[in-house]
Amino acid sequence: MNPTADLRGRLHASIAECIEEAGGWLPFDRFMALALYEPALGYYARGERLFGHGPGDGSDFVTAPELSPLFGATLAVQVLQALDAVQAAGGAPALWEFGAGSGALAAQLLDALGERVQRCHVVELSAPLQARQRERLARFGERVVWHAELPARLQGAVVGNEVLDAMPVQLLRWDGQRWFERGVVAQMADRADAPGAFAWADRPTLRRPPTDPASDAALPPGYLTEIHPQAEAFVRTLADRLALGAAFFIDYGFPEHEYFHPQRVDGTLMCHRAHLADADPLADIGEKDITAHVNFSAIALAAQDAGLDVAGYTSQARFLLNCGLLERLRGADARVLAPAQKLLAEHEMGELFKVIALSRGLDWQPLGFAAGDRRHRL
Repeated sequence: MNPTADLRGRLHASIAECIEEAGGWLPFDRFMALALYEPALGYYARGERLFGHGPGDGSDFVTAPELSPLFGATLAVQVLQALDAVQAAGGAPALWEFGAGSGALAAQLLDALGERVQRCHVVELSAPLQARQRERLARFGERVVWHAELPARLQGAVVGNEVLDAMPVQLLRWDGQRWFERGVVAQMADRADAPGAFAWADRPTLRRPPTDPASDAALPPGYLTEIHPQAEAFVRTLADRLALGAAFFIDYGFPEHEYFHPQRVDGTLMCHRAHLADADPLADIGEKDITAHVNFSAIALAAQDAGLDVAGYTSQARFLLNCGLLERLRGADARVLAPAQKLLAEHEMGELFKVIALSRGLDWQPLGFAAGDRRHRL
């Protein structure tokens, strides 16, 4: 049997079993978790190549560290300032990365920071990705330590690039009068030897977006959006564990007033495969990424309510410029300039991607937000 078809069939059977155990209807966040993280079967758990530069290298999407090594080198300027602030407060200046992907960003940060970082902790749930990271980061020896779960206590500088967008979301649909939660049901197969399909099914719910209920009337019937309880719970857990330090999350997303805009009628849920995007997570399950844009207002509120300081929020372009990327590009040739410009361009990553900084116990003004801080827009 084709290995891909075998994995697809096993994942399909696992999801179908979960739907049956749940009474015939599975909330989308549970479906998304299975499709992405089911051990040995989910998209991130298979060990296949995910990160790269284009379809020709067998990858599905490109991230900023894969695009240009200047991303990590520039981010390191902000990380170093955070590490200095932690040390000044009497803490341990360790580096932490959540969801390290291919290991590219960790390598860039360690190269840029040198002996300033004696210990780099990588929190990675995927065993295949952890194996790939170990291979890429082998030259750093025992300076890099892996964790399969968030530790009970941490200090230092925390980095998460495109981590929040991959956390399962709940889907909500407005029919013009009330809210429904969108879930997944199983359909009967056409043949006895073939797996059935999955389909959408909506149920009335008391859940709703974190907006003024009076604004619901402005939404068109059929309006679809996402809420992010798992990402918010993750931030609250981080707040519980971060004794001293700062966390920087870089991802695509919007503040709340843009996220739930009436014109965003189809939400932000998207799938990625071979550098092509589609909006059907029920097709080719386990063979493509499923993501949703981040509601940065909700992330900031969850952090603040849990006792963290929201130390900054701005676009990726402004953050990188504040950290000196422009100076690094002076005199560079086209091979360096072309990918780096994608980090800054408004129609590429520069505006869609945002950076939010959360901290505890630090007396500082993070330089990545020195100009263009947008916390007032959260």
